Amino acid sequence: MNVLLTGVHGFVGSNLVVSLGREHRLFGLDIVSPEKEGIVKTYSWNDLETGQLPSVDAIIHLAGKAHDTKKRTRAQEYFDINTGLTQKVFDYFLASEARKFIFFSSVKAAADFVVGEVLTEDIIPLPKGPYGESKIAAEKYIQEKLAVSSPAHCGKKVYILRPCMIHGPGNKGNLNLLYQVVKKGLPWPLGDFDNRRSFTSIDNLSYVIEELLARNVVSGIYHMADDEAVSTNELIELMCEELTKLPHIWKINRNLMKGCARVGGFLHLPLNMERLAKLTENYVVSNTKLKQALNIRYMPVRAKEGLRKTIRSFR
Repeated sequence: MNVLLTGVHGFVGSNLVVSLGREHRLFGLDIVSPEKEGIVKTYSWNDLETGQLPSVDAIIHLAGKAHDTKKRTRAQEYFDINTGLTQKVFDYFLASEARKFIFFSSVKAAADFVVGEVLTEDIIPLPKGPYGESKIAAEKYIQEKLAVSSPAHCGKKVYILRPCMIHGPGNKGNLNLLYQVVKKGLPWPLGDFDNRRSFTSIDNLSYVIEELLARNVVSGIYHMADDEAVSTNELIELMCEELTKLPHIWKINRNLMKGCARVGGFLHLPLNMERLAKLTENYVVSNTKLKQALNIRYMPVRAKEGLRKTIRSFR
């Protein structure tokens, strides 16, 4: 199968090149176009505008503006890239001979925080902030285009994936920041908050993409996550095991920590109520719909197994 990947030079794209390259002929579409092992050729966005792209069977749209946790990115930039670019790529897909389109959205398009125990696809999307809002705008554009009946749509499959935090070797995100704190032997003072979060191992994600390309899976929106949620305390313990250190998890009364955070907000200290909420929130994502569509009971990699692999790469 000939497959076009946008954002091919990013973390997810680079991993997909390795996993998909064994069975498929891959082409890239990115802002830069150096030679890349496993890619026949990387095209530019200008090639998309002028229709100079090769004929492919599937398009995987990864390119996008990542969530800026430091809030330095202008809101319009998210919409220009995450929404506008997706519109151009999807319009190209509809006009092309490609039969499958996989769009990488985000769970943040559905909800900034989880109401209840678990986040499912049934939720009415209520994103908060330009990142999630730009992703849901792209989703709506895709759905509205598909709602218009056309012979050109016949036989085409469209998958909107909403992964939660993706991690793996080579990814320098929030997990690496927490690892550096643990490595220095600094205590974790929020042990009294037994919050649980879902993660997405790059190995599980690569497996899902391979299956979507190979199988006749029904089109739709699918949340992507590992099978098990992991608490921050468990995550720190995993890191300490890999570092052969004793974990320093302090279970300071949560009400006392909330009081400290309120004072911190007043004094403009690093720990405030907003940051405390993010550090201690539950964000559990269901992957049941996706597994049912793939007719599998479990993802191939257990959550802690995938996290260990990522943690080892930080050494």
